[in-house]
Amino acid sequence: MSMDLRHLRAFLAIAEEGTVTHAAARLGIGQPALSRTLKALETHLGVRLVDRSTHHLRLTDAGKSFRIRAAAALNAAEAAFDPARVGPWPLRLGHAWSALGRHTATVLHRWQQLHPQMPLHLLRTDDSLAGLAQGRVDAVILRGPVPAAGIHSTVLFHEERNAALSRHNDLAQQSEIALSDLAGQTLIMNVVSGTTSLRLWNPEHQPRGIAEVGNTDDWLAAIAADQGFGVTTTATADVYPYPGVAYRPLTDAPPVPVSLAWSDPPGHPAVPDLAAFIRETTGPPAHDANSHEPTRHAVEPGSDRP
Repeated sequence: MSMDLRHLRAFLAIAEEGTVTHAAARLGIGQPALSRTLKALETHLGVRLVDRSTHHLRLTDAGKSFRIRAAAALNAAEAAFDPARVGPWPLRLGHAWSALGRHTATVLHRWQQLHPQMPLHLLRTDDSLAGLAQGRVDAVILRGPVPAAGIHSTVLFHEERNAALSRHNDLAQQSEIALSDLAGQTLIMNVVSGTTSLRLWNPEHQPRGIAEVGNTDDWLAAIAADQGFGVTTTATADVYPYPGVAYRPLTDAPPVPVSLAWSDPPGHPAVPDLAAFIRETTGPPAHDANSHEPTRHAVEPGSDRP
C-alpha cells in the first residue's frame, strides 16, 4: 500500500481538530474520504491511531506517539519543497519557559560561532511539549519528567527549586524556606506547561488550595498580587525579573532535571550534536569540578512556571 504526505496531513488534522467533521472541513475534503485515508494509514501501520468509540475522537497511545513522528516528518518534507527555505537549514529549539536559564545566551552565541551556516532558533510555545507534537521545532527543552512516549530525551543538567513569593508575603523576608512553611497558602499552578504538583508536599502539610493559570505571565501577575505562591526553578529568577516577586531557595525540594527531547528519528540531523554541545557548554567550570554542592540562587525578583 502506497503512503504519502496526504495520509500524514489527514491524521494530523484529525489529531488537532478532534473530530472528522472539522478535520475534513479544514482539509477541504469529504468526511468519508478522510475516514478512508485514516483507515488506510492505520492498516499500513498495523495499529489503531484514533479511538472512535467516544463522541469526540481521541488518540490511542500509539496515535499519541505517532503524532510526534508524523508532525516532524511532514514539517521536514514541506520545508524541503519550500523554495523560500533553500539554503542554510536552521535548527529550531523549542521551550515553554526560561529556555536554558542563565545558559541561554551563551549556548546561542557559541553555537553561532561554531555553526554559522546552521542558525539555532529559539521558539517559545505554551504547551507541555513546547511545540514538538505539532512539528514546529526540531528539539525542545523540557523540565521534569518527559510527558510523552515516542520521543527520545537526554538529561542536560539539574536545577534547584525556588519558591516564588509576593514581596508582601511574610515568608519573603526569610533567606530560605521549607515546603512545610508554605502549607496553608494557595499554590498558583501553571496547568499548561508547569511542572509543580501537590506531590511535592507531605500529605499533612499541603497548600490550602490551587489557583490555576495557563501561562508564565499570568502566573507571575497572580504571585505579585499576593494571590498565592509558586514553585519553580532557578532559571525563572534568571530569565524573568518581575516587579513585586521574590525568589527564595527551597531547602527540602528535589532538583528538577532539564532535558533535551526530540522526535525519533530526529527531524534535524544535528539534534544529537546539539545535546552534546549543550551539556558541554553548561557544564561546571574546571575549578568547580570537585564541588558537589548545588548552586542556589540568592533570591531576587524573577519568574518561572509553577
